[in-house]
Amino acid sequence: MNKNYDQTVKRSKDIFIKWRSIPAPQRGEYIRKFGEELRAKKDYLAETITKEARKIQTESQGEVQEAIDMCDFAVGLSRQLYGLTMPSERPNHRLQELWHPLGVVGCITAFNFPMAVFAWNFCLAAVCGNSVIWKPSPHSNLCAKGIKDAWDKVSDEFADLILILEGEKEEAVAMCEDPAISLISATGSTQMGKELAPLVSKRLGKLLLELGGNNAAIVCPSADLDLTIKGIAFSACGTTGQRCTSLRRLFVHEDIYDDCVTRLKTCFEELIIGCPTKESSQIGPLISEASYQSMQAILTSLKDKKIEVIGGERLEIEDPKEYYVKPALVLVDKVEDEMLQETFAPILYIKTYKEINEAIQMQNDVSQGLSSSIFTNDMRESELFLSECGSDCGIANVNIGTSGAEIGGAFGGEKDTGGGRESGSDAWKNYMRRVTATVNYGDELPLAQGVEFDES
Repeated sequence: MNKNYDQTVKRSKDIFIKWRSIPAPQRGEYIRKFGEELRAKKDYLAETITKEARKIQTESQGEVQEAIDMCDFAVGLSRQLYGLTMPSERPNHRLQELWHPLGVVGCITAFNFPMAVFAWNFCLAAVCGNSVIWKPSPHSNLCAKGIKDAWDKVSDEFADLILILEGEKEEAVAMCEDPAISLISATGSTQMGKELAPLVSKRLGKLLLELGGNNAAIVCPSADLDLTIKGIAFSACGTTGQRCTSLRRLFVHEDIYDDCVTRLKTCFEELIIGCPTKESSQIGPLISEASYQSMQAILTSLKDKKIEVIGGERLEIEDPKEYYVKPALVLVDKVEDEMLQETFAPILYIKTYKEINEAIQMQNDVSQGLSSSIFTNDMRESELFLSECGSDCGIANVNIGTSGAEIGGAFGGEKDTGGGRESGSDAWKNYMRRVTATVNYGDELPLAQGVEFDES
């Protein structure tokens, strides 16, 4: 257990008391300066992501940009933390809702987005008036330090608004059990969420979960296959298949199946796998040996069933301690058990379908509900996919892949994905408490619903 845990929580509570009294637009000004510092350090921070999380350079640059974009979003939000005013049924009364900060927010993040996910949480939490204790993945402590250094440079007496708690599962458990932590925002695997959620629920704490996704895409007969193949390739292989939004399952209409598979085989074969520090590389290594072994166990299970697997082997590239792999295409005739679980690696299952409703049902028939896509130029198909009878995921895309969400929309999913929402839209409400207030500015005391209580 981190020996500084208690001190860290106390410092965070103390700074929250000071920070919450700052008007929201002034809090936004601090976030604006933070965003400018991130801009100035963008190259350095991106290099740190590539070094530690092993993401290719363009993805690392994009991740820092995402943190910068969140700062811009939060600056505008600082003047838009709106509450409602509702008509009162009583004369000379005003009925309204107010929004106030929660307190200390505990933020638990994963290795694959070591800066962006923290920015989703911190920028919103801070502009709403909260302080944040951040427990990053042990794979990304340097990334956390880079963000903390940027904040410290612009935060004056509010440096403690970000406090980093290095550690592993024990520290995450401590945060979840601690009633001093007003909100736990945790990003990671579904299993992690299922272990941590009961600890927070036991103390009736607030919880925001963004967990795994077993994401699918549907390719319809009218799809533009040139566009579709690009979307599939990035979604399935970007970040070496280690995104919660990575594409795992592909359902292709039987009329275009052969053409689509042929194109995908060629595309996957031409992908450039190499050291993520090289500009030419499109795919870097898996994060660890454990990730590699998990991938191989699934592929071995499939091969034992005589299912065709194309790719998936390890490549010896530069450092022999790194785990570079070829993305795997798995051609299945039916939905296999392996397809129902999320493997955090570049494995793409491909199956045919005949009718659009069949494809939607197969897409939805997993425990997760994060991201989904349909490739079609048929308006009826796309509208069905986006309707209440279509995708059951928190993210539903048309003619783009499952990965690469913008910060303006709320990010998150349903079912085993946890139900939480981060980033844009009204996700800021997760970091605040709602107060319903009634003000009587008259000289009488009428009761709601016409209740009479005559003291005489």
